[in-house]
Amino acid sequence: MNESPFVLIEDRGRVRYLTLSQPERKNAVPETGWDEIAGALDAFADSDQRVLVLRGAQGNFCSGADLNLEALDELRSPSVGHRYMQGPARAATALHRLPKPTIAAVDGAAVGAGMNLAIGCDIVVATDRAQFAELFVHRGLTLDFGGTWLLPRLVGMARARELALTGRTIDAEEALSIGLISHVVEVAELAGAVNRLAERLAAGAPLAQRFIKTGLSRSHDLTFEQAIAYEDQAQAALLASDDLREGIHAFLQKRDPEFRGR
Repeated sequence: MNESPFVLIEDRGRVRYLTLSQPERKNAVPETGWDEIAGALDAFADSDQRVLVLRGAQGNFCSGADLNLEALDELRSPSVGHRYMQGPARAATALHRLPKPTIAAVDGAAVGAGMNLAIGCDIVVATDRAQFAELFVHRGLTLDFGGTWLLPRLVGMARARELALTGRTIDAEEALSIGLISHVVEVAELAGAVNRLAERLAAGAPLAQRFIKTGLSRSHDLTFEQAIAYEDQAQAALLASDDLREGIHAFLQKRDPEFRGR
């Protein structure tokens, strides 16, 4: 068990940074780390910070669950395995339900649950040396941390099947070309690119961002008519908001808006 925190938390103005920190294991998540991630995500949801950046320490994002043979011996009972999986499930659900924008800053390895943690964020910015893999099949496991839901929505079912069934590793350029991630930058540019993007998102209208995230997340499960009905209800709420009036005033006055989320 790790005595030091696995998740390090830092606030910079309106942006909160969560750093996964077990660099000697490529930031693999220890058993207690899932609850740390979930707790940090819940705390961010309740905070005044507007944007979350997830990153890994010292050259890697996350290499998935930190499983060893001793731990596996304790997981031979399905009931024990089910209890263990409640940790990753809670963390994945907390990430998915966040109403605020999230960015994954990926350097090095983002594999297994670490890959799904990254692609579970709204925007993924990766370095040109980043690597992604749904390597579960190489360990005799199935996808978790939401991978079965996330992957086909991002890259389509054909590519999702190929990546999941082979477990092959892809580089950042291929990940970009298939729509798995949003941006590729050089290693030295990652921090600056992510910081600029986070500040841009933090300047956005919080209520609008919340409705946008919800609508896009539901889009695959709605008919067109249901999507129109959702847009109608969401837009009606935003039309009554102070943020809309601030946005219009700022546009007419040729200044940046100062949204307050109400």
